[in-house]
Amino acid sequence: MATDEKVSFSAEERAAMKEYAAELKAEKKRKGTADKAAQDEADLVAKIAELTGDDRVLAEKVHALVREHAPELAPKTWYGMPAYNRDGRAIVFFQPASKFKARYSTLGFNDGAQLDDGAMWPTSYALTTIGPAEERKLIELIRRAAG
Repeated sequence: MATDEKVSFSAEERAAMKEYAAELKAEKKRKGTADKAAQDEADLVAKIAELTGDDRVLAEKVHALVREHAPELAPKTWYGMPAYNRDGRAIVFFQPASKFKARYSTLGFNDGAQLDDGAMWPTSYALTTIGPAEERKLIELIRRAAG
């Protein structure tokens, strides 16, 4: 890219950055309060409730799987998406297809996830539906990511 070309973010990217800034502001207000964890989870559940169609069905299923199989990960929104944290860092996140007008939703893992497998491994997975086989694979990934 030439140095005189401007880099611009899409409207969706700008909206996600604004959501993240609001999350950081709310985090600062909640720090040290007794109900912080409960409020973080309530925010995440409310964000899932805003979704529609397949995005909502998938997000609800992912949320249930993480809460059941990796309860040590703390639910919290991250850039306006459902995410699950360890030590304040997002480990697992669900990106609804509608967030960036994508063809499919994504289950993603950040570098704190314990998914290392040799010199190369996937860090995100496209989701269109969750049947029994997908559920088994998701449970395995979530458990490994949580360490």
